[in-house]
Amino acid sequence: MTPKPPLPPFTAESAAQKVRMAEDAWNSRDPERVSLVYTEDTLWRNRAEFPKGREEVKAFLQRKWAKELDYRLIKELWAFTENRIAVRFAYEWHDDSGQWFRSYGNENWAFNAEGYMQQRFASINDRPIQEKERLFHWSMDLAGRRPDDHPSLSALGL
Repeated sequence: MTPKPPLPPFTAESAAQKVRMAEDAWNSRDPERVSLVYTEDTLWRNRAEFPKGREEVKAFLQRKWAKELDYRLIKELWAFTENRIAVRFAYEWHDDSGQWFRSYGNENWAFNAEGYMQQRFASINDRPIQEKERLFHWSMDLAGRRPDDHPSLSALGL
């Protein structure tokens, strides 16, 4: 496996960089791109689903982004140790009927020595919102990347 820097053991700076890289990848809404940061045998818990391995992760993400339209995500570093990172996140999306949601959650990640994620455990809650309550409005150009000057979760009071 070609290393995926930054590598463990993490520092505050490298953990924050890893979190931003994950946010950027997920905002691309590209299941292939996202799946490649996980080990071949990655283990997940996402709500009531338990994907195992890259192929199941890719299929999960395809289903997710077919349902969660105009998806925009912000992740924020919560804590880290040598090879583990905890994040909190929020994302906004709408379903095919036009109902908007803000989904809030926490993730715990464990990485191998090459910087690939071996485990991802996510807890997520969805809150219906009105379109006028949306806070994430950046352009979907540049593969959906949140602009560097866009407020963080903490700055938005989330």
